[in-house]
Amino acid sequence: MAMGMPGRLGKPKPRDVLSGLVTGLFSIPEGMAYASIGGFNPVAGIYAGIVPGIIGSLFARTVLMVTTLTSAIALTSRSVLEDAGLDPADPANIAALAIIVGVVMLIFGLLKFGSIMSFVSNAVMTGFSTGIAVQIIAGVLGDATGYKPVSDNTIGKFIDSLAHIGLWHPGAAAVAAGTVAVWAVFHFIKPLESFATLLALVVVTAVVAVADIGVETVGDIASIANALPPLTVPDFGVMPQLVMGGVAVALVALAQAAGISAAVPNPDGSRTNMNGDFLAQGAANAVGGMFGALPAGGSLSRTGVATSAGAQTRWAGIFAGLWLALLVLVAGSAAEIIPMPVIGGLILVIGAELVIGRWPDIKLVFRVAPLSAIAMVITFVATTELPLHTAILVGVITSLVLYCAKAAKAAQLVALQPADQKGVWRIVPVPQRCASNDVTVLHYAGVGLFAEVARIDEEWPRADGTRNAVVVLSMRALPDVPSSVAIKALRRWAAELTANHGRLIIAGVTPAVEQVLTRGGLAEVLGPDGIVEGTDEVLGALNTAVERGREWIAGRPFGSP
Repeated sequence: MAMGMPGRLGKPKPRDVLSGLVTGLFSIPEGMAYASIGGFNPVAGIYAGIVPGIIGSLFARTVLMVTTLTSAIALTSRSVLEDAGLDPADPANIAALAIIVGVVMLIFGLLKFGSIMSFVSNAVMTGFSTGIAVQIIAGVLGDATGYKPVSDNTIGKFIDSLAHIGLWHPGAAAVAAGTVAVWAVFHFIKPLESFATLLALVVVTAVVAVADIGVETVGDIASIANALPPLTVPDFGVMPQLVMGGVAVALVALAQAAGISAAVPNPDGSRTNMNGDFLAQGAANAVGGMFGALPAGGSLSRTGVATSAGAQTRWAGIFAGLWLALLVLVAGSAAEIIPMPVIGGLILVIGAELVIGRWPDIKLVFRVAPLSAIAMVITFVATTELPLHTAILVGVITSLVLYCAKAAKAAQLVALQPADQKGVWRIVPVPQRCASNDVTVLHYAGVGLFAEVARIDEEWPRADGTRNAVVVLSMRALPDVPSSVAIKALRRWAAELTANHGRLIIAGVTPAVEQVLTRGGLAEVLGPDGIVEGTDEVLGALNTAVERGREWIAGRPFGSP
């Protein structure tokens, strides 16, 4: 399987231990906040960072990706449970949903659906990941300002928050601003740069506690028991009701993870693998659901915390889960003193870093690819203004349209003429008419003949009034002929040549394409030697087809003089 095996773990680095500690500490208030956003028991948000976090980091092919609860997953999960008429406060329902989500992810990984993400353009992924980063910032405006913006979309939250600046809680805003300032101080001190997030969390929390500043704390959201996640038995009876909703949650989680793999490359230079990430997250949810965890996926904000704290290998995520378990077991209740504005301020920093990190890609897209820039903007707007599962659909459709437009522009039918040097061909315009008693060589370069039939029809050389004309059509780069339209077009072109005592020879096809052509009746029309399979020699099949054409002409009663 594509899952990263434990043999690939390597040795943990000292910074991985520290990064895991910072991420584990951060996971307590952030996990509780995200669970609260979705209307769940806040402690379930903490549990989503323990078992799912360890398993996800153990197997993920994007090695720095941290698997845990995100605000988008929490909101989507709440919607799915409510649509199914199930109580979101029932741990058995949550466990059932998490397991369904895990199974869906595992199926996607086993079916290699991750390869589909390869067709999502970089511009679309840039727009999506930037939109998610902005969404993360918008999600903590209430914690950072003390005023909860009332809006259903991301940009609306910014507008509402600024429009009601007079309602901001002075203490909360001051603590958040102080957190950003303290982080900046430590961040610009080179030896302390990797510790900036942890130091800001500890220092500002201590100042707030000593000064007794009246702001909301983690303890105001919910109490934290000093205990490990309990074993939870899912309600198997409700699972059929959650299948479609589980697919929606899985798509949201996997799309976020895809954004992470694009934004956070592996430090060791190894390649990420979408299918491996799908399998890792699937295993994380399937097991995590048995231990009280909400559905989890790749978290851009938590991954940002880990990388900001100096994560170097997958051990950072594993340590994050282990540290979190230890912290909850030994001193879970102590985390209740962490002020929520501190978390808000640090997430503002992390969100801003993520946006800044994408800025070079944004500028590059605008500079070199205007059409891709439009796709990027559309995806960004969709991500910030629409429900996330809808935004994902918009991004996929936009990528598909962009891909088709580029493929159609690149596809072309050209003619080939032999150069002076034997075996070398020159590209020339397609002639208007086939040459009598000669071989006309055509080459189609594209990704799908069926999509270009109408245009090729206009360019195809005419056969009327010719005699003994042979057309060799090279289709070496074509992966398949998936449409009856293409089969009918090939048969029509062959019939036109046959009616004028000529013939069509198709060269360079794969065995799979030859089977399609044969099942479509082309072998009968073209004759036993009318289809030439591709060889390991470049243009070898083309040269063979041309020789066959010339031999055929030479054997005709009205052949070349």
